[in-house]
Amino acid sequence: MAADFRRDGVRFSLVWDVLRDVVSARVAETGRQALDIFDVGGGTGGLAVPFAALGHNVTVVDPSPDALAAAQRRAAEAGARLTAVQGEAASLDSLAGPKAADLVICHNVLEYVDSPADAMTAIAAVLRPSATVSVLAANAVAAVLHRALAGRFTEARQLLETGGAAGTPRRFTLPALTALIEGAGLRAGEAHGPGGSKGAEALRALETAAAAAPPLRDIAAQLHLLGHR
Repeated sequence: MAADFRRDGVRFSLVWDVLRDVVSARVAETGRQALDIFDVGGGTGGLAVPFAALGHNVTVVDPSPDALAAAQRRAAEAGARLTAVQGEAASLDSLAGPKAADLVICHNVLEYVDSPADAMTAIAAVLRPSATVSVLAANAVAAVLHRALAGRFTEARQLLETGGAAGTPRRFTLPALTALIEGAGLRAGEAHGPGGSKGAEALRALETAAAAAPPLRDIAAQLHLLGHR
């Protein structure tokens, strides 16, 4: 029986709900109960371990050996099997091989890589036909609004024009993320602006509705976008 991850809120997050539905649809489509999932920049396994506990073949790819070791310890505690590989998003195609993945998770990674386009191209190369990439990235629009409301107008304008100052994490607009996914030869799918609520069902229902509804989605702190092969 898969371990229960309710305590850390994973099962109550909108992103988890979306990915669970993606995985369920893929299982039904392929007839395979165990999918091949790669979590790029997956760190300590916050999403990777729950999927591994459900019986999927999950590989975490991360540049940090300490994070990978923590992910494996977390998996062991959950009674799950997890593969950990040290590497970067842009090298995923050489690490995994072509058409090796049913789902690639790329969360809070594109903000830091040398080239988001190269990373997305490598991810696209490992996706099987009809497979999915899940991209989560910081929202430039939300950062602009935050700085403007605080009276930091020069910073707000710089973020709006460039996505961030040199030496700081990138931020993306929804059109920019969409263009990145489509530029890698994928089809952009659902977009959400997930929050962090873990409370009552009524609050979760409001979050779910707001996350999919412009303009509330477009001013969320993060953008979640699916891409399909």
